[in-house]
Amino acid sequence: QVQLVESGGGLVQAGGSLKLSCVISGTTRRFDATGWYRQAPGKQRELVATVRSGGSTNYADSVQGRFTIFRDHSKNTVDLQMNNLKPEDTAVYYCNAWTVVNVEGAKWELWGQGTQVTVSS
Repeated sequence: QVQLVESGGGLVQAGGSLKLSCVISGTTRRFDATGWYRQAPGKQRELVATVRSGGSTNYADSVQGRFTIFRDHSKNTVDLQMNNLKPEDTAVYYCNAWTVVNVEGAKWELWGQGTQVTVSS
C-alpha cells in the first residue's frame, strides 16, 4: 500500500522555524511532482510549495523566501523547511504526490493525513 506520512508539525512562536518531512512508502515510482499544501480553519486548501521530478520548484507568494522544499529521491522523501514563521502560517499541512499514468493525462494522486502547524504571536 502506497502511503504518504508526514511528521514535524507542532507549536512555534512567530519568527521561529519548523521542518516538515514526508515519507513516500510502498512504491519506488518516481512521481512527476511532490509538494506541500495547507488548509487553515474555514479556508480552502492551498498550495504551499511543489517540486517537479526535474527539480524545478514553485512557491506560494506568501511563503516565497521563507520556505524551502527539498526532494530526496534516494530516500523517497519531500521536506519543507519553514523559517520566519508567521501566525498566518497556522494550518494543517498536507503532503502531496502525483504522476501522469497514461497518454490521456490521467493522474495518480496521493495525499498524506496532514500535520498541524500552529504559530503563536
